[in-house]
Amino acid sequence: MKVEVVLTEADIAQEFAEGIEARDLPEKFFFWSPRSAQAWKSLSEDAALYGGLSMTWQALAIGVARLARSFGPRVPVISFGAGDGMRDLMLMNALKNEDREAFYFPVDASQAMLELACAGADDQDFDSTGIKADISSPVHLVYAADAAEPPRMFIFSGNTMGSFDPLAEIRYVAQCLRGGDRLIIDGELYDETETMARRDNPPVRRFLEVLLSYLGVGTEDGEIRFDHKLDERHKGLHQIARYFRVERDISATVSGNEVALERGERLSLNFQYTYTPESFRWLLREQGGLEIIEEFPSADGRFLTAVCKK
Repeated sequence: MKVEVVLTEADIAQEFAEGIEARDLPEKFFFWSPRSAQAWKSLSEDAALYGGLSMTWQALAIGVARLARSFGPRVPVISFGAGDGMRDLMLMNALKNEDREAFYFPVDASQAMLELACAGADDQDFDSTGIKADISSPVHLVYAADAAEPPRMFIFSGNTMGSFDPLAEIRYVAQCLRGGDRLIIDGELYDETETMARRDNPPVRRFLEVLLSYLGVGTEDGEIRFDHKLDERHKGLHQIARYFRVERDISATVSGNEVALERGERLSLNFQYTYTPESFRWLLREQGGLEIIEEFPSADGRFLTAVCKK
């Protein structure tokens, strides 16, 4: 198993401490520890939450012959925010059936996630090199993209873009593409009732509680809450914010140090964007400067997946 380290554990530990001091925890920390990685893997396998996306990737795999025409015998697959890599493997196995040899480069801030992705690829005899990097950083994204020469297949799946500022993130990702490259990207579509219900539920709360337990904070110390608001920069951008409201004076443990959290304080647990179909296409075309070649709506209506080129 090969892993190239751009974001070191010392770096992420320092950023984690700074995040607690600022009462704001970005996305990468939710998958940092092995316990968090396993909790996410269990959550992502919940058919009620992610079954529609899995079916979309099955459809992509079935139609992979159209994608394969853009590539020669070797296909570098670079997956930003790869997680455990299960969706990536669906596509790579389909490419293998089209007589293409896939070379896998999962990119993630979590060492535990990278190990899962690389181990899965190794088990199925794919050559893999994990890249431990922060995909919110344009510099890290370019470094990861340069792991292989064009044409490359980039993957940005699981509504990962929605865990960052999507107007900035799509520009960062798009700048990595060159002629002949393809990007497979999905976004979660907003629904007035279902979007919140898919977050404010026991499985998701248990996943968030794993991170809080790493701080020595439990549900008896406060409450996880969710807020919805519109991003006024463009019509159809919906942000779901998550936070922990402290209900009593407590101390969180960060790298062996105690951080006082007072009653009434909020600890931000990042956010997730969802979109209307029109705003998702606007992000890709107008913000990213990308051309949408093909679209795959999920059977449950939750996700819209697009295949794009520069």
